[in-house]
Amino acid sequence: MDLKKMTKDELELLSNKDITKLILEDSKKSMNTADLFKKIIKLLELPESSFENKIADYYTSLATDKRFLLLEDGTWDLRNRHTSDKVVKITDEEDEEENETKDEEQEEDSDDTLAEDSYDDTDDTDYDDDANEELKDLVIIDEDELELEQ
Repeated sequence: MDLKKMTKDELELLSNKDITKLILEDSKKSMNTADLFKKIIKLLELPESSFENKIADYYTSLATDKRFLLLEDGTWDLRNRHTSDKVVKITDEEDEEENETKDEEQEEDSDDTLAEDSYDDTDDTDYDDDANEELKDLVIIDEDELELEQ
């Protein structure tokens, strides 16, 4: 489909995402969210208030559509224009050290858990008596009573 040859009625039958795809195909370059949405508003002859009221929903719809790709410079482009055969994961030295520390802590935690599981404390009666003593003055009030007090 050619965007320039389409009538307003034909465009209204398309979703904003489909119109975005046509805009990006026609422009042959990436564009930011605001510029894309302004073009859609202009093509559909929508009121200017639509921009502020619906820009967030529009952004979300692009982010969840696999046809589009948000580039590092904050612009959108068609995913099929970009190859994904070279994926580079950039890690920071601090991140690597932090991950190593977390791994070591998890190992220590699992050792502690094993030690706790093998420990048998049969003298829990003192603790239970103290807990019951602290709770003896508590009163349970249901919601109706609480509303009456307010």
